[in-house]
Amino acid sequence: MDCKAVIFDLDGTLLDTLADIADAANRVLAKHGHPTHAHQAYKWFVGDGSRRLMTRALPENQRRPQIIDACLDGFIADYHRHWDKATRPYEGVVELLRVLQKKEIKLSVVTNKPHQFAAAMMKHYFKDTPFAPIFGQRDGIPKKPDPRQALAAAEEMGVNPISCIFLGDSAVDMQTAHQADMYPVGAGWGFRPIRELVEAGAARVLNHPLEMRQLIQA
Repeated sequence: MDCKAVIFDLDGTLLDTLADIADAANRVLAKHGHPTHAHQAYKWFVGDGSRRLMTRALPENQRRPQIIDACLDGFIADYHRHWDKATRPYEGVVELLRVLQKKEIKLSVVTNKPHQFAAAMMKHYFKDTPFAPIFGQRDGIPKKPDPRQALAAAEEMGVNPISCIFLGDSAVDMQTAHQADMYPVGAGWGFRPIRELVEAGAARVLNHPLEMRQLIQA
């Protein structure tokens, strides 16, 4: 395809953040007297913002606004201190970014992770890669799958949405791509199963980041 830009999801696509998210959430749950979860369970809790993460992690009979608010505040504070303990780029991601830069393909990030964390993590792990813009979740801005953040990223990059690949690991990302008229590509190495990506309308599902090379040359 005639790819001019790639918009990336963050968690489960660029970075394997699961352990740090799970550990922070479990510490908060335990502190408040709630049961904790195996790391793998958090693959199903993430993707729709931190409030939904903590809501899903709580027992159903404890999902009251006051309890959710307290756990969310605790999670944000704990994660702020520990987001870099186990988090790493997925194998092949750094190499893919070099390939895209050499081809002068523009890069940006649209994630439902709170913006403060998204910006800090991109600076920490990808300081030599010119991602612009980086859009995390912010108050008053609709989260994915609403396409407005993705469309704003394309506009800021000066690229027609139809020339953008949207790469993510969840149905939310595929829905975002479709609503923004972008090319939906699934990150099969991420948190959610490949079947979810296919059923959500992924045009392609990659098993490894470097498979993107064949796609952008097609």
